[in-house]
Amino acid sequence: MTQWLFDLGNSRLKCARLDGGGKLGAVTAFGHDERGFADALRRHLPERADSACLASVASPALTLAVLDALTERFQRISLARTQVAFADVRIAYTRPEKLGVDRFLAMVAARARGAHAWMVVGVGTAITLDLIDAQGQHRGGRIGPSPALMRGALHQAAAHLPSAGGAYREFADDTEDALASGCEGAALGLVERSLRLATQSLGETPALLLHGGGAEALRDGLPASEFAPSLVLEGLSLWARAGGPTHAAE
Repeated sequence: MTQWLFDLGNSRLKCARLDGGGKLGAVTAFGHDERGFADALRRHLPERADSACLASVASPALTLAVLDALTERFQRISLARTQVAFADVRIAYTRPEKLGVDRFLAMVAARARGAHAWMVVGVGTAITLDLIDAQGQHRGGRIGPSPALMRGALHQAAAHLPSAGGAYREFADDTEDALASGCEGAALGLVERSLRLATQSLGETPALLLHGGGAEALRDGLPASEFAPSLVLEGLSLWARAGGPTHAAE
């Protein structure tokens, strides 16, 4: 059976094919704010395949557009949803539909990597942090603006401040570096404070797992972290192999 996975975020669509052993193939990413997104996606898709699994936190309109494209090529389509409990992970939210499916799948993938405490940090349009204890219980999390979003917001408010560029320095002596250092430093501070409080609460330091398109920029500041850029797709593969609900494409 030919199976493909799709992770539709607020900025990008990431997709990969599962091999016969259930492992992810090469991951391709498309920015869906780019011109020709739908055409690029259709060029990348196989002419005909068995099944597709989609996890989406994008708008209903964009999700529907991607589903329409998938329906043209796949016989069966699964749409991942956040569940109260799955694969030894139990979420903290009393209303599971309010927890983004990307955060849910990232926690599932983290738990599959080891039965110990995890701090899962996703960096995309937003930065999200989720704490899981050694028993697989989600202890809750945080959501804040990513460094890229902070830079964009500053540029919108004051156009003379560049929206990109610069390098992280503890005490910068030019504007570009100061902006990079302030925005990345804010994200690092959020992670470091969360880790400190998590350690106090659990009595152990959780392993730190970074994922998402913007996570690379924070790696040097978090040397003890593990980098897993396709963590949501890893979780989606586990969800798909467990037999998520499907419907036949028309």
